[in-house]
Order: sequence, then structure tokens, then C-alpha cells
Amino acid sequence: MIALRLGLAQVNYTVGDLGGNTETVLARARQAVDAGAQLVMFPEMMLTGYPVEDLVLRPTFRDASRAALDELAVRLDDAGLGRTAVVVGYIDDDGRPRNASAFLLGGRVVARYFKHHLPNYGVFDERRYFAPGTDLTVVRHLGVDIALTVCEDVWQDGGPFTVAGRAGVGLVLNINSSPYERHKDDLRLPLLQRRSAEAGAPIAYVNSVAGQDELVFDGDSMVVEPDGRVVFRAPQFVEDVYVVDVPVAEAVDPAPEVTGEVMTVSRFATGVPPAPAHEPEPAPVAPRIGDEEETWLALVLGLRDYVAKNGFRSVVLGVSGGIDSAVVAAVAAEAVGGDNVYGVSLPSAYSSEHSRTDAEDLMQRLGGHFRTLPIKSIVDDYVSELSLTGVAEENVQARIRGTLLMALSNTDGHLVLATGNKSELAVGYATIYDAGSIGGFAPLKDVPKTLVWALARWRNARAAERGRTLPIPPNSIEKPPSAELSPGQLDSDSLPDYDLLDSILTRYVDADRGVEQIVDDGFDRELVHRIARMVDAAEWKRRQYPPGTKVSFKAFGRDRRLPITNRWREN
Repeated sequence: MIALRLGLAQVNYTVGDLGGNTETVLARARQAVDAGAQLVMFPEMMLTGYPVEDLVLRPTFRDASRAALDELAVRLDDAGLGRTAVVVGYIDDDGRPRNASAFLLGGRVVARYFKHHLPNYGVFDERRYFAPGTDLTVVRHLGVDIALTVCEDVWQDGGPFTVAGRAGVGLVLNINSSPYERHKDDLRLPLLQRRSAEAGAPIAYVNSVAGQDELVFDGDSMVVEPDGRVVFRAPQFVEDVYVVDVPVAEAVDPAPEVTGEVMTVSRFATGVPPAPAHEPEPAPVAPRIGDEEETWLALVLGLRDYVAKNGFRSVVLGVSGGIDSAVVAAVAAEAVGGDNVYGVSLPSAYSSEHSRTDAEDLMQRLGGHFRTLPIKSIVDDYVSELSLTGVAEENVQARIRGTLLMALSNTDGHLVLATGNKSELAVGYATIYDAGSIGGFAPLKDVPKTLVWALARWRNARAAERGRTLPIPPNSIEKPPSAELSPGQLDSDSLPDYDLLDSILTRYVDADRGVEQIVDDGFDRELVHRIARMVDAAEWKRRQYPPGTKVSFKAFGRDRRLPITNRWREN
């Protein structure tokens, strides 16, 4: 056995910014080489960003990706890094678009690999864009046969890892842009352990840390041995280059022949002989973090990258004194800094005094900006002019708030943040175009109400442990939720207790279970039918909702796509 010193570049990228992404590869490759890395691996589609969606369909974009790869190889060599191998993801085109990985050395592209397993579920549409690869690329470098694979290849049985085991490789590289969802980090390790045993070789798995529209990539890069031992594991949501010594088997001659498999083996050689042996240094294995912290960090990264990558510097939101706007404001303060968060209280005739004081208290705790814009006179004008009553009167209050926030966005250049949560969005308990649903980004779009409370309590507890000011007013956490659009109004007037509601929604929305299946779990039949009807009738509202960070198994939008015009109803 010998040891290769690998650099795992757990880094960020921006979709479409081929120049900026190339600069990131150059800078991070330099960091890895300075730390002694012999091979540096970067995430899936590093040069183009991921996912690029219909940009793949443009020949000009595919050509630019290939040109960027060739330029990168030359620039690495010009920068004195050409003697260190770099493996990087990009989009290729050999007559059909390919999700590809390239092995760069000495100023040239030594070998290419095309992703074999193309995911076409959840947020993925890769069969729409790419053709699958049919060859397993194996590169002999530094005396080791190294197999290249990409992301989904590790999630499916058969294919590259079975073939790698038959081909006698000493190391498998797996580059990823694997989106975050709650508890997904618990699935990756046993999966990689199975694949490493299947290949009979260590797997080096690298993932990006980035926010891209609704998706967040959480890192969690690692190296796993065939016996299941974890050589290294990176922390989630932390950008860095991690240098790891990986014990690997030397290549043998002649290399094993592989026949009768779904993939053929394409072998390449760099001609670089084994490096002098060195004593492997132990690498850290990052501890796992709790569910609330993991979700919080995903929300912060998702908002931070959305703001920065879309050219904003500040955000504005309506702060009502309630739990949802409080959590959104706290996430925003952590993502872009409190001084870049503008909270606006928009009281109507029905707004309680504690709502106003809790909103101001929140912004003081976060170090943000606070202002009050009373809407009573504007509402009175609407109501009297149109003779509005009932729900129409309630909704006009909400929509005036949304209109004023958009006006502030136009005036001051802020990104408006919607404050609604997944539970409300699921059942349509939101006024379309109001402060909870209007704007450019909705941080809590995929966060159920019960989890909103859990996040608030966790965030305050963390602040208390560190002797810092609690970011969220305790009163905002403890008081009953209310839209305050009519006298004494509470959410419980229209909805069941949120613990009960979220239990039903998890089954109906996330798990796609039928009404009778949910009833069999012990829920009241009439209530389940009512909730299902509310969910089904609200699809038109969800289509008009801003994007928001995906944290669950099934998020509205990219994950869950249903027709608006739809007469199917359960029973």
C-alpha cells in the first residue's frame, strides 16, 4: 500500500460564471498544492455551476464550458500547478451534452469521464439535458489506477462501482453537487461504505458548499475505506480545501480485463511514476451537527448566496412581532449582517400593541433598521371607496403591506423577503401578494410551522450558551400566532393545532399518502379530508410564490409539481 495526498476542494460556485469559477479553481488548487496535495478534486460541474437547467440546451454555453476547461488546463500549468493533477466537473459535448469530469495534468486534458447514472427525480431533470456515459475512465497516475465517477453514480446500484471493482482500481473519485435536505448526511455515509466495498477501493467524495436558487449544497465531503472506516469527513456548510492522506493499492500489470459489464473500461496513463512513500497523517472526522443547526445553516447559506449572487446588498421585510418574520429577520441578519436588514412594522387598526413593540425589539436585538408605516388611513380609503367587508377587507390590509414593501424595494434597492412558512403555503392560509408571500425570496418556504418554532428556540438557546443577546424576542415565540386582520383573530380560528396540521401535511404533501392511508394512522377522517381539499385548492397560490431554500425531502416547486387546473380529489 502507498498513500496519495488528496486535496478535496469543498468550495462555492456561481451558475454561468465560468470565469469566476475558473478563478476559484486556480486559487483553491494553489491552496491544495501548498499543503502538499498530489491530486486536487473539485465538485460536479464546477466550471459551469449546478444546476444550469436549460442553459445546457444552448450550444454556445456548451462550447464555452469546453473552452473554459481547456483554458483552465493551460492556466494551471502557467501558474506552476501543472505537475499536480486536478479533477474538475464541467459540461462536455461530443455530439450530445454530457455531465462530465476531466483529469487535468501538465497543461492538458488527460482524460474525460461522462456521468453514467442520470437522476430524474425530485429536483433533478438530468435525462432532459444529458446523455449517459458508457465507459468507466481509469487513469494510472503516481502508480495508482484511479477511477472517475460523478455524483448519482454512487447513489445507484450497478454500473461504475461494480466495474471499478472488476477493473482492480486503487481509488475512486466521486465529484458531487448533492443538494441538501434534512437528514441526508445520515444517508451518505452508509451509501459510500457500500460502494467502497463494491469497488474494493477507497472512495474520495467531494461536494460543493453553495446556494443556487432553491437549492443548497452542504459539503459533507469524505473519504471512506472498503472496510467502512471513515478516513476523513469535512464539516457541513464550511468552504475550504481539505488535504487528506489516503492509503491506496498500487496498480498491477497487466491490468484486469473487464468483459460482460454494462460499461467498458477506458484506460489512460499519465506516465508519472509513484512518488516517494510518506507516512500518512491522520485526518479529522468532523462531528455531526443537530437537526436544527443543520437546517439553520442551510437557510443562512441559501439566503446569503441568493442575495449576493443576484446583486443585492440589503433586504427588507415586514416585521409583525410574530414568529415567522422574527425567524426570517434573524436568518437574514446572520446571512447579510444586521446593518443590511430593514424591518418595517405596518400596523393596521387591528394590530396589537405587543405586535409593534415585539417587532421593534426584534430589530434592536439584531442590530437592524426599524421603521413604522401605519396603514390605517390607506386601508380606510380602500374600504370606503370599494365598500369592502369581511375577507375582502382583511385581504386589502395584507396586500397594502405587500405593496408598500415593494415600493421600498424600488426606492432603496432592497430585496424583499416573504415571511410565510410551508404549513401556511400548503393549505393556502396566506393572502396572495401580501407581506408573507410577496418579494424576491422566501426563506421559510420549505419550513413547516412547527420547525419554525424549533429553529427559534434553538437559535436563542445557542445565543444563551455563548452569553449573547437572544436574537428572537421570547414573546414572539410564546404568543399564539395571528394574522391580526380582524378583531381577536387567531390562526386556530381557521386551522387545527400546528402540531396536528404538520403531521397531516407531512403525510399528504411530502409522502404523497392518500386520505384513507392517513386516516388509518389515527387521524380524524373529516379533518384529513378538509386539509387535503385546502392543499389541493391552493396550488395556484404556490405557483406565484417566490423561490425559497429547499430543506425537506419534498419542497413545493422543483420537487412537487402539480397542475393548477385539476379536478382530481381524494375520494
